[in-house]
Amino acid sequence: MKTLQMVFQNSEGKNVSINIPYVKDGITAEDIKNVMNLIISKNIFDSQGGDLVRIMGASVISRDVTDYDVK
Repeated sequence: MKTLQMVFQNSEGKNVSINIPYVKDGITAEDIKNVMNLIISKNIFDSQGGDLVRIMGASVISRDVTDYDVK
């Protein structure tokens, strides 16, 4: 499973992370930047430290899980 982690700075200067699971393969830095700018411009998320005002970074995190039948 891949998760997109977007990190913003809020108006108090604190970092705020938003995680989106099940990110499609082939997502680009430009795609992520466009979404993050849209989130900021539309002001659609609340944070305890105020509005999201700046992009700080983003990562796609991959997690592999292997299940074993041990019953």
